[in-house]
Amino acid sequence: MAEPNILISEVGPRDGLQNINTIMPTADKKRWIQAQAEAGVREIEVGSFVPAKLMPQLADTAELVKFSKTIDGLSVAVLVPNLRGAKDAVACGVDKMSIPLSVSETHSQRNLNRTHDQMIKEIRSIADMVRQLPVEGRPHFEVGLSTAFGCSIEGVIDESKVLRLAERALEAGCDEIGLSDTTGYGNPTQVKRLVRSVKQAVGHNNLTGVHLHNTYGLGLANTLAALEEGIVTIDSSLGGLGGCPAAPGASGNIVTEDLVFMLQAMGLTTGIDLSLLLRVRDILTEALPKETLYGFLPNAGLPEGFVTV
Repeated sequence: MAEPNILISEVGPRDGLQNINTIMPTADKKRWIQAQAEAGVREIEVGSFVPAKLMPQLADTAELVKFSKTIDGLSVAVLVPNLRGAKDAVACGVDKMSIPLSVSETHSQRNLNRTHDQMIKEIRSIADMVRQLPVEGRPHFEVGLSTAFGCSIEGVIDESKVLRLAERALEAGCDEIGLSDTTGYGNPTQVKRLVRSVKQAVGHNNLTGVHLHNTYGLGLANTLAALEEGIVTIDSSLGGLGGCPAAPGASGNIVTEDLVFMLQAMGLTTGIDLSLLLRVRDILTEALPKETLYGFLPNAGLPEGFVTV
């Protein structure tokens, strides 16, 4: 297999499950994570360190981190809402943690009950905490600029706000900026323009990943636009599960199966065995029988003669 040149970060166990009412059994989550790792997925966001009373679907995150750390070669990622969550993540030994910084301040207050200034202060506190750790024990700390392409509460987002917050977050000490289309409002022209502008503002190597939703069916088109601007990490969710409880109307993430198919059809390498990946879907079908799974490839099947790796 060729050396992978695109990193697929599977966010289903966090973003996918936070937006459904069903609480997936921990044992099934472990089967899911193990199976995707065996299919070649190299990074999985296994949960979020949020209070269990607020999001019972993710109450087993610490246990899932401990389990996932036993899987050789897997980068274990989590989302954290604040310094407290970051401390819990570090204590569990995560490899990567992300905190959402919504460009829409209204969304920020609904999602995390914090203003922009309060979030920057939180980011700085987390970055200071990480710097005090031994180098070998420091998780990669990313700030994801959510609602960067539009907000279902505020509407159009001024791109100058995205640039200012990207600069402030990096100055506060995070390792990297990510761009998130929380609502799925983005379009390919906008994605290309914003990725290019943010890279110019914070440095090419400080923006390598995007988190895109498929609300209006533009997820893969937006992915291609991001790739053309040098993005090398794409978040996606198995079966297209996902959404944001604090953003009305935001639907699921890019379908991992469809994304890997598109990339491989283009001649790009992900390190993922598509045949094995398609089998992982059976775990979700069994564990979440009342939930709708999305994707064109699972329904159409692989084209005749298609080479999967």
